[in-house]
Amino acid sequence: MGAGEHVHVPAREGRAVEVGAGRAFRVIDVEGEQVADLFAFCVDDVTEYASAEHTRAYVDRLFPRVGEQFVTNRRRPLLRFEEDRTPGVHDMLCAACDPTRYTGLGVEGWHASCQENLQRAMAERGFERVEVPQSINLFMNIPVGADGSLGWEPAPTKPGDAVTMRAELDCYVVVSACPQDIVPINGRNPTSIEIELLEG
Repeated sequence: MGAGEHVHVPAREGRAVEVGAGRAFRVIDVEGEQVADLFAFCVDDVTEYASAEHTRAYVDRLFPRVGEQFVTNRRRPLLRFEEDRTPGVHDMLCAACDPTRYTGLGVEGWHASCQENLQRAMAERGFERVEVPQSINLFMNIPVGADGSLGWEPAPTKPGDAVTMRAELDCYVVVSACPQDIVPINGRNPTSIEIELLEG
């Protein structure tokens, strides 16, 4: 991909891009109120990947601030959070949606999921089996109550809101336009996401 190139992630689908170390990319909420599940795997060894649990310990926060890093399951910096042109609401507590989640929510038959979107996108890169890590849930609004309860609120983003990350290592970045339409996180109306590769 060249600088300024866009990858469209249709509603309910996922896409993978290879991002070289030092290169920045932007994840854009095209229509607003849409969660983007972000995953990143090291190119030289996909068993090393962006880890929410390791990142929380690394930054001493539930989610990094601009200028801080997301680290791998081997505690190496993988992505730097460079810019946040959103209300600043994101999540690293909730697992990516999967078929079992939708069954538990009462869905009968197949339903698109971020887990399957990740697996399909990485299979297209030649990796038939990858770990499904805790996702970096961009734009996702999960307020934590005083009693520890979780809320499932619509994403507060507007059309064109975006975050920018910079790769610290060569990585495969996978973005899923979350297909969740049972709980209100996407306003029950999943829409598309855009990935923009910036200067190298």
